Amino acid sequence: MSPQTETKAGVGFQAGVKDYKLTYYTPEYETKDTDILAAFRVSPQPGVPPEEAGAAVAAESSTGTWTTVWTDGLTCLNRYKGRCYHIEPVAGEDNQWICYVAYPLDLFEEGSVTNMFTSIVGNVFGFKALRALRLEDLRIPPTYSKTFQGPPHGIQVERHKLNKYGRPLLGCTIKPKLGLSAKNYGRACYECLRGGLDFTKDDENVNSQPFMRWRDHFVFCAEAIYKSQAETGEIKGHYLNVTAGDSPQILLWLIIAATMAYFFTFTVQYMQLLIDRKIMDWVSMPGVIPVASGGIHVWHMPALTEIFGDDSVLQFGGGTLGHPWGNAPGAAANRVALEACVQAHNEGRDLAREGNEIIRAACKWSPELAAACEVWKAIKFEFEPVDTID
Repeated sequence: MSPQTETKAGVGFQAGVKDYKLTYYTPEYETKDTDILAAFRVSPQPGVPPEEAGAAVAAESSTGTWTTVWTDGLTCLNRYKGRCYHIEPVAGEDNQWICYVAYPLDLFEEGSVTNMFTSIVGNVFGFKALRALRLEDLRIPPTYSKTFQGPPHGIQVERHKLNKYGRPLLGCTIKPKLGLSAKNYGRACYECLRGGLDFTKDDENVNSQPFMRWRDHFVFCAEAIYKSQAETGEIKGHYLNVTAGDSPQILLWLIIAATMAYFFTFTVQYMQLLIDRKIMDWVSMPGVIPVASGGIHVWHMPALTEIFGDDSVLQFGGGTLGHPWGNAPGAAANRVALEACVQAHNEGRDLAREGNEIIRAACKWSPELAAACEVWKAIKFEFEPVDTID
């Protein structure tokens, strides 16, 4: 036996498997202001107690593994381990528990959402001792938030660049999302922009496919922007996906874009994190504009305006492109409905009660809106929610 092994054995190392809760379930722990706190909804496998399930989540998302390892003695687990510090049953549900886990700040790289979520929502979701697992809530302390630079500009700077104030911004995701040639894609963008929208955007899976290579895609979208700006006198835009297999290709596309002095957006397709600004302390990070999208049309405009307020993006797809008269009339219908709702809201009217009346009144002087209202008057998405607040 080597001296190193003898030394390790002398401090009590014993190979084998032991319960997670012996190390990672700490109900006596008092959370610190600097801890990252996570709430998981856990459904343990039959025979697994909730304390063991919660401790397993804390272990596998921080320093633990399924068996005892001698290298545990080469670090300070009490400093770096996650701790399941509280467990409570989910009301009205069988075998479901909310497990609260505290993570010390030093577990995570500064300013890296990817690193943080690789631990917290990484392979722990495939853990065999659990039937089901869901991250319900997350508290990120200001100490960690300060390590993020955040967006380079805030809402006010973006509005200044766009010269658009006092209302939500209107956008459209071009459909069909795949299959259009670059020329026809640019044509769809142009029609939406000249009709009254502020910007158009790529759907998430648009890249550089055989039917529309990225360079052609960029050129025709830029043409749509410049032409619609010249006709309307408003600043317009389009959000392009910039994704490639290697850094040189991305840099090439950036050079193309920069040469033409065009604003574009990166799409980070690893994850999307949405946190309610009311419960999250963003410290000095500039604000960003939330987006409402997915199955919306003109009849939803009063509710969207009431819920999201002025600093929002209302992003249509079929609700613009599905207009019976074409893309430009669809965009005009969106714009008229929005401005009618904003005016009514500024006058102190109750959009929740008077919304339909406001839209019908605007239809009298906007045939485009009247046609849109007729098409979608019976369209509803009233399904029982699958994700409810317990």
